[in-house]
Amino acid sequence: MTGMTPNAPAPSKPAVRPRPQVMRLTEAAASRVKELSARADSEIVGLRVGIKNGGCAGQSYTVEYAHEVRPTDEVVEDKGVKVLVDPKAVLFLLGTEMDYKADKMQAQFIFNNPNQVSACGCGESVQLTPAKVG
Repeated sequence: MTGMTPNAPAPSKPAVRPRPQVMRLTEAAASRVKELSARADSEIVGLRVGIKNGGCAGQSYTVEYAHEVRPTDEVVEDKGVKVLVDPKAVLFLLGTEMDYKADKMQAQFIFNNPNQVSACGCGESVQLTPAKVG
């Protein structure tokens, strides 16, 4: 057995970093998601949150019923509810807290987003930058 080298140990794989949770929900938001899920006309798996282009500040948040989990969805499970994040919105929503506020004039989900750099005066649209990851 001359000329043979001992088996070198296999290189170790780098440790997998845990993925940060894209969003978290307040108790008020989770309660509203449960209420909306119970009132839906058809079976839903949760709410889908995304970003669309438009409005005076350039972008706006979208919230809609999700009837299925798409393979590319980022699934956020918090306080007993499921929110699906559109993959194109993930970097814009990292670190966001989803809240729900209701008063005499309106009721709406509020996004407390550290990636928001400005908003229009009417509150319907925002300007977002992608989160810095790393």
